[in-house]
Amino acid sequence: MAKTKDSKVEERPKWDNKVQYMLTCIGFAVGLGNVWRFPYLCQIYGGGAFLIPYLIALVFEGLPLLYLELAIGQRLRKGSIGVWNSISPLLGGVGIASMLVSFLVGIFYNTILAWVLWYFFHSFQNPLPWSQCPLNDNQTDYNVECQRSSPVNYFWYRETLNITPNIETSGSLQWWLVICLASAWCVVYICLIKGIKSMGKAVYVTATFPYLVLTIFLIRGLTLPGAIDGLVYLFTPNWDILKNPRVWLDAATQIFFSLSVAFGGLIAFSSYNEERNNCERDALLVGIINSATSLYASISIFAILGFKATTAFNSCQQDNILTLTNHFEIPDKNITLETYDQWFEHLNSTYPKEIANLPLWHCDLQTYLGQSASGTGLAFILFTEAVIEMPGSQVWAVLFFIMLLSLGLSSMFGNIEGVLTPINDLKLLPKWIPNEVVTAIICLISFLTALIFTLGSGNYWVEVFNNYVGSVPLLIIAFFEFIGVIYVHGMKNFSEDIYFMTGSRPSIFWRQCWLWISPLLLLIVLVAYVIVQAQEYPVYPAWNADREPFPGTDTLNYPEWVFAIIILLCVVPVLPIPLVALYRLILRCTKKSSARTDLNPYSNDGFQIET
Repeated sequence: MAKTKDSKVEERPKWDNKVQYMLTCIGFAVGLGNVWRFPYLCQIYGGGAFLIPYLIALVFEGLPLLYLELAIGQRLRKGSIGVWNSISPLLGGVGIASMLVSFLVGIFYNTILAWVLWYFFHSFQNPLPWSQCPLNDNQTDYNVECQRSSPVNYFWYRETLNITPNIETSGSLQWWLVICLASAWCVVYICLIKGIKSMGKAVYVTATFPYLVLTIFLIRGLTLPGAIDGLVYLFTPNWDILKNPRVWLDAATQIFFSLSVAFGGLIAFSSYNEERNNCERDALLVGIINSATSLYASISIFAILGFKATTAFNSCQQDNILTLTNHFEIPDKNITLETYDQWFEHLNSTYPKEIANLPLWHCDLQTYLGQSASGTGLAFILFTEAVIEMPGSQVWAVLFFIMLLSLGLSSMFGNIEGVLTPINDLKLLPKWIPNEVVTAIICLISFLTALIFTLGSGNYWVEVFNNYVGSVPLLIIAFFEFIGVIYVHGMKNFSEDIYFMTGSRPSIFWRQCWLWISPLLLLIVLVAYVIVQAQEYPVYPAWNADREPFPGTDTLNYPEWVFAIIILLCVVPVLPIPLVALYRLILRCTKKSSARTDLNPYSNDGFQIET
């Protein structure tokens, strides 16, 4: 193969060792979604039954795309834009699209880390500030809004977000969140200041510490009362729910986003590898560890949430016991939690009218176990409420938020690298500007853009970005990745490239997945996702302090102007794909020379890297 003029393989940075590379890829793939979305999906979609569509999506959709990205990055040793320009100039827009998605995801993702820092700083207080309502301005009674909701809700919605009633009411910048956001970006910058050299050192902590904390939580959680109830609830299969097409759609999108493919970060990481490296083994390890982490986190999380549900259930029965003993003459007031059911059945059969008129709570363990949530609801409401009931709650709170911080930082490294590597490869900035300055500029621009998330309406905008930036654009990018490598570059050439790197050609399983199974699945998921979203007008949960019971939110329709922004967030990141292709086609037509060579300059020579 001939060597391209601008490829300076010997000058490209390299990982210090294979462990750094693997930890970085695992840290990028394993993120907050493994802890706060996968358990939620398992719970609402039939427990263990959800694992069936999830594993199918992993094998036929996630792993093939992960393998493809690691392979092309390692072979070409370029960022996402350089990779696709090398395969075909017409595909240059795919790399730009990946870079835009990485930037947009990074700015809202680091806002979540700002919230984590805010809770982390408050986790050292005794008692925890979300364990009780604050006093009102007159210092005579507890805050009314807090009493109408709960201390945990109040601390999240009012003390942390100071949230507005709806997305149309912007509110002001919350100075404490601005400081936390600046701190989060400073931490990211420090870890990335020397590129893969400093990032490679940071991942030793950020990629491994979450597993230590999850293990500690698992050991502690399994010793708590009610842990088994939580695990039984999580993994009890409901086979009928597999008839719901939404289950398969969510499973496919979950594994897709969980592996962090199509962001460009994995391509960038693998580009710093040695050319001769077994990228197939790397892909399998990263994919399997990512999914195993989701299962491991689910066990830890639901053991503790089972304890929370049991505590709430017992508290409900204690309140009813107090009401019953005050109303009826019961010898020695001897109704206990163990004898509650027998006493209640006896009293209900003896005094049915009086029991019906008493203000008794409906206590049902399954109802409390069902009060789970994904995303911020799990991290900042349900789990913080569970921590309050645990002995030494400050210690558990500190560990939990350090774990979230580590998970988030590892993912942020990939998001920012998906922006920095293409910029450096394209040499868009003068050579005299050092990489440290380029990184600082990207972090500063991201921080200033993310200030919208520190407004009173900031949480609503985080939900908008979270739901729509990382959905349709990534599916479209991934589809064109398959088309570019397999149908433009060619399966034969790609197989030869893999043979050069690994010493063996891809098996029939990989070839069939790349040729038609994975692209077809992606196309089906994309079309199904658009159809599902088009059937209902998008809505969002808005905080209402007067609403009861938990969680104190109302479901509102997005205003039309916000709906327009949602469409832009789905469309604009992928516009470079057709625009770049059209622009270069026009250039080629005007030059009227070497048309066939320009369209596919590597038709027989692979990736044009000297071997």
